[in-house]
Parts: sequence; structure tokens; C-alpha cells
Amino acid sequence: MATNSGFREATGDLRLESVTKAFGDFRAVDDLDLVVPRGSFFALLGPSGCGKTTTLRMVAGLEQPTSGRILIGDTDLTGSRPYERPVNTVFQSYALFPHLTIRDNVAFGPKRRGQKDAMERAEETLRLVEVDHLAARKPAQLSGGQQQRVALARALVNRPEVLLLDEPLGALDLKLRRQLQVELKRIQTEVGLTFIHVTHDQEEAMTMADTVAVMNHGRIEQMGAPADLYDLPRTTFVANFVGRSNLGTGRVVDRDGDHLVAEIQGTKVKVPLARAGVTDGEVTFGVRPEKVRVLRQPPETGGDDVKGIVLDVSFTGVATEYLVRLPSGAVWSCYEQNLDVDPIDLHRGDDVWISWNPAHAFTVPVDEAAAKAAAEATA
Repeated sequence: MATNSGFREATGDLRLESVTKAFGDFRAVDDLDLVVPRGSFFALLGPSGCGKTTTLRMVAGLEQPTSGRILIGDTDLTGSRPYERPVNTVFQSYALFPHLTIRDNVAFGPKRRGQKDAMERAEETLRLVEVDHLAARKPAQLSGGQQQRVALARALVNRPEVLLLDEPLGALDLKLRRQLQVELKRIQTEVGLTFIHVTHDQEEAMTMADTVAVMNHGRIEQMGAPADLYDLPRTTFVANFVGRSNLGTGRVVDRDGDHLVAEIQGTKVKVPLARAGVTDGEVTFGVRPEKVRVLRQPPETGGDDVKGIVLDVSFTGVATEYLVRLPSGAVWSCYEQNLDVDPIDLHRGDDVWISWNPAHAFTVPVDEAAAKAAAEATA
């Protein structure tokens, strides 16, 4: 076992090996294996209760695994206390000391460790997060966004090997949240530290992270670059949680060159074999809403299409969303970008055709619970 100073001096990739955390009979994290490369911006994405915050708390040392190991490089941190680890956490609640100035808040950690250049390091870090002009103020005199930057500076000033971000932007309004998403990525690139960001907001994760791990029921359902997760989900859960998807269940019935042919709720569709997570038997077929076109007449070009009836039309600014009921009873969502080029004047009750390029379709294994819920929703 490493000494206390050995824990703090650990460097390298963060590794979780067969980590399980149980609370009684409930497994919050279930046999998790994970490697976060040093210097990367990594996001744990998932709904409430999926295990992402428990995972973060185990990395921080606030919880200990029921079994498994947590390492940074070759140093096993399992069993060590939070203050012994080269890890700092930024929480959604800023937890700043109200009686101290911003400068003293940020210098608190280095001063406590007896570092003589504590004030200089605090000033340098406040410049990094662009709030050095507020150094003499108290926390109550700052906006929520400014306080969040100070909380980030207070963690960064310690030069941790790993910085944990626990829903850090959740309390901010949408415009400020998007601004700070860009800022966080800039800061991470500039300092080169390992950032691990826990969030339930898929846009937030995809905006900032190099790699996103989607968690569900204590396990990682899929992990990869944001664009890969969005373009080619591998489970029904990921298809619905990372963005939205039009999904239907059916069965593979044939092959056509490099495509498989499936019958989905009475309609035959094609999917490239390279995009097929399932290539025989029961499948769930999917297409993203923005990949679907809405037409008044049957399409003349190649592709898959089906006739339907418009249920609703919603103007969202950059796009118009159409909800279309298909003959099977399923309701598909279709986005048309508002380009003012021959706009389609559609209303509820209109007959339409929806069409998509098979190159944008995918198949994933059937999620029995999700399929039952979808069937009940359209009954």
C-alpha cells in the first residue's frame, strides 16, 4: 500500500477494475471496468439512479467500493481517504466560504498545505477562469456563473491529477450553461488535466467530452466519441437517451447485397450490415428524426418510405417538428430545418409520406421492457 504522500503523487490513467458498490441488496455500480486516459475530458452520462454519481464519489474517496480497485497509474487508491488522493471535486453547490474574499477562497487549499506561493497561484488560477477582476469580492457579491468559475478555480489551484465535475452547471440558466460548457473545454485543454464530468444532460456531455460513457443500472451501456454514440447507438436505451430516435420492433427477413431487410410493424426496410447491431431474428429498427423527410407525395428517388397522417406540427425556431402516425399505430417524429426554401404547409390530419435514406438507419437488440411500453403507448 502506498503512503499518504504516495497517493497524492500518483499520476497516469484512471482505472476502475471490477468495481461494485452495493447498498444492501441494491447494486448502484455493478462490476464496472473503466479506463480514463490521462489528460482527457471524459463524461459519465445517464439518468438519475444509474450509478454515475456513486462512481464519481468512489473515485473521490467519498465512498469505498464493495469490491474492486480504483487506481491512478500503478497506485491503488482503494481504501484511501479523499484528502490523500490527487483528486478534487467541483459540485453543483459551490460551497464557497462566505466570509472570505474570492482570492482567499482559492488560496485556502495551498495555504493549508503550507505552500508559500499560495496567493500567486490563486491569482494565476483566477486569471485562467477569467474572474481575476473579482478577486477582492465576497461570494455573495457574485452571480451564479461567477461563483461556479471560482469553485472551479479553487479545485484547479491544487493541480489535481483528476478533476471531478458533479453536475457543475445544473443550477445555471441555459444561455450561461452553454457559455460555460465552451469555457470548461477551453480550460481543460489549456491545463491538460484529466476531467471527469458527471451529468444527465446529453447535450452537455457531447459538447465538452472527448469520450462519453452512457450508464444505465450501474453498468456502461456504450462508450465512445460523442458523434459515434449519436450516429450509431448500440442499444435501445442509448438510442433514446442520447438524442431521440424513431424506433420499431420487427424481424430480419432477407439480405440484399450489403443490406439486411427487416419487416418492421408491417413495413419492409433496409439497413446496411455495417450499421446493424443485430443481423437476424428479432430486431429494433431506428432512424433519427432529423434524418426523416416529410413529403406530400410519394418520393420519386430511392429510399424507404411509408404513408402516414400528421398528428401535430410544432415550430421550434430552427426547425419544425412533425408527429406522424403510421399505419402500424406508431408515431414518428420528423424534423425539417426551417430554410424558407419551398416550406411544406402541413396541418393536423394531412396525409403525408415519410422517407429516409437506409444509410441512416440502424438496428439494436430488442429491449423487451421498452417494446412493451411503446406498444402500450400506441394502443
